[in-house]
Amino acid sequence: MGKDVIIACDFADKKACLNFLDKFEGKKPFVKIGMELFYAEGPEIVREIKARGHKIFLDLKLHDIPNTVKKSMAVLSRLDVDMCNLHAAGTAAMMTAAIEGLTRADGTRPLLIAVTQLTSTSEEAMHKDMHYAKNAKCAGLDGVVCSPLEAAAVHNACGEGFLTVTPGIRFADGDKGDQSRVTTPAKAKELGSDYIVVGRPITAAADPVEAYERCVREFVG
Repeated sequence: MGKDVIIACDFADKKACLNFLDKFEGKKPFVKIGMELFYAEGPEIVREIKARGHKIFLDLKLHDIPNTVKKSMAVLSRLDVDMCNLHAAGTAAMMTAAIEGLTRADGTRPLLIAVTQLTSTSEEAMHKDMHYAKNAKCAGLDGVVCSPLEAAAVHNACGEGFLTVTPGIRFADGDKGDQSRVTTPAKAKELGSDYIVVGRPITAAADPVEAYERCVREFVG
């Protein structure tokens, strides 16, 4: 599986999101839809962006009892997203139930990854990452969301095929914002990230398309 840049479309509403995507004429970047946009617009925003030809990472971080997560994942699977996630702090039973819910009648399903720690979390809280990653691997998940700084360790513990999806990406000449553990796209590549999730360095850039293309150059090559 090749490396890819995922744009975090953390917009307040459909209009702002689609106006942003309209800038990418002829390009179909992989995008992340998070809680703010999904709660504002509902499943229809997923359908509309998918119909435009974009891959979608639906970032809702499910965490509940196994049956609730299973039923919720079954609904999300029908939206034809490419990746979704849950909290690694959930039980193994919850993660197994999530896979069951995501799996369609034909045996296909979106990628399912687990959130280990949020990138606003301090260094001291990171010791749980490997424990969470190993639990996710044992439950049959495809990978984890983690800091780029943990990507190599996750691959060492769980195998090269176990995906690392890494937010906390900033350009070398940019502001790190509220993220406490950040790297550049080039450094994330060096550290072994499979996907980088990039928000404000692209969405708030004077030229978002150029910023996206810069990310692709630095991370994918």
